[in-house]
Amino acid sequence: MSTEFDLSALREHMQGALQSLKHELGGLRTGRASASLLEPIYVEAYGQRMQLNAVGTISVPEPRLLSVQVWDKGMVNAVDKAIRESNLGLSPTVEGQILRIRIPELNEQRRKEMVKVAHKYAEEARIAIRHVRRDGIDGLKKLLKDKKISEDDEKRHEAEIQKATDQFVGDVDQALAIKEKEIMQV
Repeated sequence: MSTEFDLSALREHMQGALQSLKHELGGLRTGRASASLLEPIYVEAYGQRMQLNAVGTISVPEPRLLSVQVWDKGMVNAVDKAIRESNLGLSPTVEGQILRIRIPELNEQRRKEMVKVAHKYAEEARIAIRHVRRDGIDGLKKLLKDKKISEDDEKRHEAEIQKATDQFVGDVDQALAIKEKEIMQV
C-alpha cells in the first residue's frame, strides 16, 4: 500500500549531505600535508577554470610538504598563482615544473579558528539532513491526506525517517570529532 514512500531516496540525500561535509572537512588545514588540501583549488588553464588535479599530479613526499608536478610547462605560473590566491596561506616554491609547498605549523589560535569552521560545516550538514527529514515527513502527510497510506504506515515510516536522521546526524558528529582531534593535534 505504501509503494510511493521511498526511504532509500531520503537516505541517499542524507548521505549526500554527509559526503559534502567530509569533502569540506578534507579541505581544512591541519598542519599536516594532505593532497585533499589542494583539491578545491581551480586554475585558469586553456581558457577555462580547471581543478588543480586536472593540470598536475599532487603528492605528499613528506609529512609537512606537498608537491605538485605540473604536466604542461606553460601552466606552472598559473598553478603557482592559483595556490597563492587560494586563501590557504600557502606559498609554493617553483623548481622547474614542480611546485613544493611547505605546510607551516598552526598556532593555538589558528587551530581554534579551524575548529570553529569545522563546527560551522557540521551544523550546515545537520541542517541539510533535517531538511531531508522534513521533506520526507511532508511527503508522508501528503500520502496520508491523499489516502494512499494508512495512519499506521505513516507513523511507521515517520519512525524510520527519524531513525535514519539520527544515524546520519551521529555520523556528522563522528566526522566532526575526528577532524577536531586532527586539527588540535600538535
